[in-house]
Amino acid sequence: QFLMANKLDTAMWISRLFTVYCSALFVLPLLGLHEAASFYQRALLANALTSALRLHQRLPHFQLSRAFLAQALLEDSCHYLLYSLIFVNSYPVTMSIFPVLLFSLLHAATYTKKVLDARSSNSLPFLRNLLDKLNANQQNILKFIACNEIFLMPATVFMLFSGQGSLLQPFIYYRFLTLRYSSRRNPYCRTLFTELRIVVEHLIMKPACPVFVRRLCLSSISFISRLAPTVA
Repeated sequence: QFLMANKLDTAMWISRLFTVYCSALFVLPLLGLHEAASFYQRALLANALTSALRLHQRLPHFQLSRAFLAQALLEDSCHYLLYSLIFVNSYPVTMSIFPVLLFSLLHAATYTKKVLDARSSNSLPFLRNLLDKLNANQQNILKFIACNEIFLMPATVFMLFSGQGSLLQPFIYYRFLTLRYSSRRNPYCRTLFTELRIVVEHLIMKPACPVFVRRLCLSSISFISRLAPTVA
C-alpha cells in the first residue's frame, strides 16, 4: 500500500537500485570487460531516468520558456540529467560512475528505510543497521562525490588529447561543474574547491617548494578563480 500510494517515489527507488546494481557490475566486472561497458551505459541511462523523474517531481508543469529552463537549471536533478548525457556515449571512465553510484545508493537507502518503517518498526534489523551506518557517513560520501566532480574536469581534457573524448565534452562538463558550484542544495563542490585551494596554498608557501612551482600554482589558482561563477 505504501509503494502504490507513492508511485513516483517508488519508481525512482527502483531505478536507483538498478543504477547501483549496474554501477557495481561496471566497477567490479564479474561478467567480463565487454559486459562491463554495457553496464556503464545502463547505469547512466538509469540515472538519467531517475533525474528526469525527480525533475518532474520538483517542476511538474513543463513550459517551453527561458524562465522555466533557468528554474530547471537550479535543480540538482537537472545537473545530473546533464551529467548522464555527457558521459553515456563516451569512453567508460570509472571516475565518472562513482557520483552516480553513490548518489543513487544514498537516496535508495533513505527510501528503503521508509519502506521498512511502513512494514514494521523492527523489521530487518541487520539491514537497518547497514542503512544507519551509511547515513552516518553521508557527509564524507558527499565530499567524495564533490571531489570526483572536480577532478573529472581535467580528466575530460586528458581524454580529449588521448583521443577518447569529444571536443565538446570539456566545455559541456565545465558548464555542469559551474552548476554544481552554484548549487543551492549541495554546497560540497564549493566547499571542496575552497579546501583544495587552502591546502595547495599552504604547501606552495613552504620554503622547500621551488619558485617556478609556486608561480605555476598561483597562476592556476588565479585562473580557476576567474572561471568560478558568482554565487548569490
